[in-house]
Amino acid sequence: MKIKPLGDRVLIKMEEVEEKTASGIYIPQTAQEKTQTGIVSAIGDDEDAITVKVGDKIMYDKYAGTSIKVDGEENLLVRMSDILAVIE
Repeated sequence: MKIKPLGDRVLIKMEEVEEKTASGIYIPQTAQEKTQTGIVSAIGDDEDAITVKVGDKIMYDKYAGTSIKVDGEENLLVRMSDILAVIE
């Protein structure tokens, strides 16, 4: 399935959270903090408002967007204003 965001929305592929700490302790899925970084996988058609491009690694607001599953992978659909930074 292919999703094309509209307007100033951006589709983000959320990064997987590390399940094991540096000391070797496994953290259950329920105790893990929701990740706030991801990779831009699609952008909307409002070129004036969108300042990121496909492939950028970004940081977004903790409670932003709508979570959707695309081909079995977790994605997040957010507005451009919910994106806080580009990670270089």
